[in-house]
Amino acid sequence: MSRKSSYVRMGLTVFLTVCAILLFYDTLFGSRAAVIFGRQFIKALQPVFLGALIAYLLAPVVNFFERKLFQSHLSRIRRQGKLSSRRVRAVSLLMTWIIVCAAGYLLASFLLPELYKSVVQLISSAESYYLTVRGWVERLLESNPQVESWVTEQLNIYYKDIQTWLTREVLPQATTLMTALSGGIVSALNFLLDLLVGVMVSVYLLATKERCAASARKIVCGLFSRANAGWVLRAVKKVDEIFSGFVRGKLLDSLIIGILCFICCSIFGFPYTPLVSVIVGVTNVIPFFGPFLGAIPSIFLILLVSPLQAVYFALFVLALQQLDGNVIGPLILGDKTGISSLWVIIAILVGGSFFGVAGMFFGVPVCACLLSLVNFIVETRLRRREMPVETEAYSGVVGKPEEREEKPDGKQP
Repeated sequence: MSRKSSYVRMGLTVFLTVCAILLFYDTLFGSRAAVIFGRQFIKALQPVFLGALIAYLLAPVVNFFERKLFQSHLSRIRRQGKLSSRRVRAVSLLMTWIIVCAAGYLLASFLLPELYKSVVQLISSAESYYLTVRGWVERLLESNPQVESWVTEQLNIYYKDIQTWLTREVLPQATTLMTALSGGIVSALNFLLDLLVGVMVSVYLLATKERCAASARKIVCGLFSRANAGWVLRAVKKVDEIFSGFVRGKLLDSLIIGILCFICCSIFGFPYTPLVSVIVGVTNVIPFFGPFLGAIPSIFLILLVSPLQAVYFALFVLALQQLDGNVIGPLILGDKTGISSLWVIIAILVGGSFFGVAGMFFGVPVCACLLSLVNFIVETRLRRREMPVETEAYSGVVGKPEEREEKPDGKQP
């Protein structure tokens, strides 16, 4: 029986190895059928992923209502061995979605019309802004003959390159853009349909989140041994702590920054206030580089209207980012990731290089999870060797002066 079992295990190993080799070859050199299937599968599950994201973001709100309004009732229910109460969960879900719908209504009725007016004003003033920039360039060239001659020389040198770039790059990109715009209505309808299905999925996940979590733990305990299951569950808990703290906190922080920017810009009378506030708030979700990415185009927009107001706005954005970095951000986020600024920059650069804006946002918590795993493995191996886990112990210093023993002749070792 044992020999037969070993043969079955060997055959299964050979089969899985051959499948892995064929899959690897097809992915790199073949028709990429597995990649195409994977993309189609992920595309089909987009509403489910969207619903899971919505449920993940709204879970703290549901928990807040349950703790504040139904704490005693939930304690009694759990003493009876039940995970939750359907009536309590239904009321909490209803109140959560009332808040979400109210916020969406305020956004649609107040901010979106103002944003539309700003965009229309920007488009209608595009010609005057072009003439303004052209006047700046002409005055710069007239007052600096050397610069004018240098620009003319460079244009003559790169004329053919510019013509080739316009023919081979800009024109195809413009054609692609027009095609995308023509299919924008269909894409918008598909997104709305996915959003509707995602909302329904999120309601189901929020209504049964304890049972879903229990099912996930059951699967982990069934697939792994008792010791390994404990490690997996602790790792998942650590990842959840990092992601939940960073993602939810950063979104809330960016929302507050956008609202403060809108209020202050309205008070100071800056042009394009709604558009500038949206740019500043949205780009603020990107750590470290976000404030600069939002401030530069905003300052340029205001510069086209009034250079003096652009200077004032630059000072205001600087003060706002100082408030965010020293007060609002630490109050909301704290030290959720636990990584240094250098690793934040590396995570943003690598994530942005591979996945664009989404990679710049999620790169930080992913990097924090990987560093936490590496730190755990290193400290575990150090403890097995009975070596210190504190980083200071490896700084090259033997010990504190008062901790060093003196030799009989009075000299330190």
